[in-house]
Amino acid sequence: MRERAASTPHLAPEAAPPLEDWGPLAEATGAPMRTAGTTIWSDGAGAESGIWECTAGPSRWTLETHEFVHILAGRMTVTPDDGDPIEMGPGSTAVFPRGWTGTWDIHEPIRKLYVIF
Repeated sequence: MRERAASTPHLAPEAAPPLEDWGPLAEATGAPMRTAGTTIWSDGAGAESGIWECTAGPSRWTLETHEFVHILAGRMTVTPDDGDPIEMGPGSTAVFPRGWTGTWDIHEPIRKLYVIF
């Protein structure tokens, strides 16, 4: 008997999925920042991919997972605790390894594709 292949989550380029309100950003270090997103795929054990949006402001991060991001819109400055600031905007891609610590200063609302693994 042939085993059935797993489905492939797919988001067409012209698709703009509705985003859910994900509430205030817990990592915000200034005025409250709002987040919204949609999960495209999740393995149920912590790995997932999706789209995330956040309003402008400063935030501080300590990552408990690896995260791949690709910026679709907006701009931010990412500053690792042990490194130099990195400017990110549309088309920028980065991987933040588990244990990464630093700040994200979001200059204008950001929209990113993300993969947490």
